[in-house]
Amino acid sequence: MKITWKHWLEYALLRIVATALGPLGIRRAGWIGARLGALGYWPLGIRRGVVTRHLAACFPERTDAERVAIARACYQHLGRVAIESILMSRLGPESLRGLFERIDGWEIIERGRARGHGFVLVAGHLGNWELSGAYLSAIGVPVAAVAKRLLNPLADGFVNRTRRRLGMAVVYDDEAVRKLPRLLKEGYAIGLLADQAGLAAATHVPFFGRPARTPRGPSVFALRFDAPLVYVCAARQPNGKFILHLEEVDVTHTGDLEADVEATTARFTAVLEKWVRRYPGQYLWAHRRWKRQPEDTPPELREP
Repeated sequence: MKITWKHWLEYALLRIVATALGPLGIRRAGWIGARLGALGYWPLGIRRGVVTRHLAACFPERTDAERVAIARACYQHLGRVAIESILMSRLGPESLRGLFERIDGWEIIERGRARGHGFVLVAGHLGNWELSGAYLSAIGVPVAAVAKRLLNPLADGFVNRTRRRLGMAVVYDDEAVRKLPRLLKEGYAIGLLADQAGLAAATHVPFFGRPARTPRGPSVFALRFDAPLVYVCAARQPNGKFILHLEEVDVTHTGDLEADVEATTARFTAVLEKWVRRYPGQYLWAHRRWKRQPEDTPPELREP
């Protein structure tokens, strides 16, 4: 892609933010990010209508005031994630480990590694998804993150240099089919975000009771290579630190690959929904998760 003046401007702003906020430390800088993120809810109102509709549809049992509080928390959390992701470029493995208070489910990783080959990590845009893979890499788990190419090549280079410096391998999504089988055989944990389908191969499975187009990739790799499928989430706690939640997802093996992929995809999406319900203020509600639905979807289950 040809690099334009706009790309250079965006990259300069990225480096300015990293330089200016870096001395504050990632937690204090994250507080500034939260204040900036709050502006997205009010007064800017960026996608506020989408967030409001989604929360009303997914949490009808909550009061209006409770849903407003979740929405505000969502914007603040996204601001924190943005700043934390930029300042990861200044972290080393030791300081990265210091951001976490514990891991729940570490025995799942130990069982997977004992089998002698890799496993599939699946995550959503919940908690700080960038920190999940980086933290596992910092504690000695070889991680290969599957990434989309950013529209700005300079920003893309900045983000992926940070990932590699923290120990992760980076595989672009258009290279995944070719590279991931080898990495799995070499014992890597391959990390995929699987709650935004885009143009990727996808199937429709329930998410908060509505059919949502969901990537098939995690299920396909887990099934074809007999790899454990593990849900992962770095969830922010009230004290500012994170807990890394790990949960193994049952993989269906009936011999019918298409049916097994759909059943497994529905299962990991149900696990994601469970954790979104636990941490609703840390989910990316601004994404139109139910935008593309089957034509025969009943009116009451259409996109909110």
